[in-house]
Amino acid sequence: MWGVMGSYRDAWERSINSPNEFWGEAAKGITWYQEPSVVLDASNAPLYRWFSDGVMNTCYNALDRHVEAGRGAQRALIYDSPVTGVKRVYTYDELLDEVSHFAGALQSLKVEKGDRVVIYMPMIPEALIAMLACARIGAIHSVVFGGFAAHELAMRINDAAPKVVVSASCGIEVNRVIEYKPLLDAALDEASHHPDACVIVQRPQAQASMQAGRDFDWNDLVSAAAPAACVPLLGTDPLYILYTSGTTGRPKGVVRDNGGHAVALSWSMPNIYDTTAGEVFWAASDVGWVVGHSYIVYAPLLAGATTLLYEGKPVGTPDAGAYWRVISEWGVKTLFTAPTGFRAVKREDPSGSLIGQYDLSGFKYLFLAGERLDPETYTWASDRLGVPVIDHWWQTETGWPVAANLMGLDPMAVKPGSPTVPVPGFNVQIFTESGDRAATDAEGLILIELPLPPGCMAGVWGDEQKFFDTYLRHTPGYYLTGDGGHFDQDGYLFVMGRVDDVINVAGHRLSTGEIEEIIASHPDVAECAVIGVADALKGQIPRGLAVLKAGVQRDHDEIAAELVQQVRNQLGAVASLRQVDIVDALPKTRSGKVLRKSMRAIADGVDMPVPSTIDNPATLDALRPILRPAD
Repeated sequence: MWGVMGSYRDAWERSINSPNEFWGEAAKGITWYQEPSVVLDASNAPLYRWFSDGVMNTCYNALDRHVEAGRGAQRALIYDSPVTGVKRVYTYDELLDEVSHFAGALQSLKVEKGDRVVIYMPMIPEALIAMLACARIGAIHSVVFGGFAAHELAMRINDAAPKVVVSASCGIEVNRVIEYKPLLDAALDEASHHPDACVIVQRPQAQASMQAGRDFDWNDLVSAAAPAACVPLLGTDPLYILYTSGTTGRPKGVVRDNGGHAVALSWSMPNIYDTTAGEVFWAASDVGWVVGHSYIVYAPLLAGATTLLYEGKPVGTPDAGAYWRVISEWGVKTLFTAPTGFRAVKREDPSGSLIGQYDLSGFKYLFLAGERLDPETYTWASDRLGVPVIDHWWQTETGWPVAANLMGLDPMAVKPGSPTVPVPGFNVQIFTESGDRAATDAEGLILIELPLPPGCMAGVWGDEQKFFDTYLRHTPGYYLTGDGGHFDQDGYLFVMGRVDDVINVAGHRLSTGEIEEIIASHPDVAECAVIGVADALKGQIPRGLAVLKAGVQRDHDEIAAELVQQVRNQLGAVASLRQVDIVDALPKTRSGKVLRKSMRAIADGVDMPVPSTIDNPATLDALRPILRPAD
């Protein structure tokens, strides 16, 4: 299948054909109290488990072992907050001290192994410290994105049933203070489950009111606590629950185990990201999302690297040079962020003039994920930065990359629009709707043959049947990704987006991602989205929305006509694209994903609630008169 050769192909084939051998070797990359005798446990297939009799602790592997190895004075965590003007560096010694004391504070509140702790916090060091403290004592953390509405928080509290909730008085969005405590109080009033205690970080920007007997000040609790030791855990004991965004009804909690998670992330750092001990790795995401869990908190520390926690935005804190300032100031080797962040930078600074104001000589890699990387953004970043720009693809459920260009194992030629090849451990296949293997270059449903490698979801919290029905029932023996795409003749994977982003125009299946690529290539376009809307004649037709680059003064109707013609020229009349609207902004989730489903519902006249994950509801409201069909 693979046109690519060398060490990558050898590693991938060994991981698929001899998973016990491959992952048994990878497991030596972490420290076990008791090494596993069972690598892959297939006794309850298709519910596979990894390292089921191994005993370890994730926090020990992230902190203690590095201190014991004599690297306690090395930087572990850099906190950079342009919204408050605060910067702080924690060494491994200092971070271990903070984590062990907060773990002791949790124990003083009677938190034990297996108890759940909900963490509802902004991007401050205490969020990371709380997560590691839970891991230290075997509590299962569930991080809820800071600033989520009270109802969404209440649903997650009901589902996880935490003994303790950890929060802060406020978060800060650029120059706007968002008080968290009133949201938390409202959620607790609504929730049917009531935690024993809440721990609150009081920030200078807002003072939270405290309820006597239930609410505890972080500093007071920690100052009275004794440091806690690591609790030995089985490899299959849960590390965390992470609820997928945009759920309705009972939320879907992805469960991640300790052993497989630590092994997979430890393997990924040197092999995918070419990042090792002592180097600075920056995932410009949020701890409330899977990227933040995997590549802000756990993977860099498991690797003994330095992780960077950034409380700011790509633009506006203070300008479109934010990425470059942080990279230069802290010596970042690898930046991992979402394409939407780069599109925002590109829109504000189309020529990239701010890049030249900073020393980026130590910057080696830009990794992008979280949404499809359009070739225009790839080209802009590649041309201006002069470093490898690596598109890679994964999901909340997988926890780490499914497909990537592996910089530390076997770097390959880039094909814009492709995340390159499946990562070792992931046997990715393309199937047609009829259930047959798709031919080369033929679009189909992306499935992954079981067993999934270590680090992927172990189940849905409290609902094994939901896990099976959602992911495993569709095609027996395979995990359903929900994404569509194809392999080309060289074995490169192209992920064209969610299956519901493939539209059927008069019997022709068209990828909205492909149309977006064409629109995004126009020199005046900063970003765009294409949705399929209902049409009485053709079933569906595409509608385009485009955001222009800063400083473009041309007539919008003229640009829209050029975009329609450009799609017709490159894709043909079959695309049936007749309308592209020039808009000020696209509605997105807080993690940067464009809300195509919501826009499609508005265009089709469907009454659909505004998603709780939306970043700015005003952007969606502004599009309603544009998208809503005429009466």
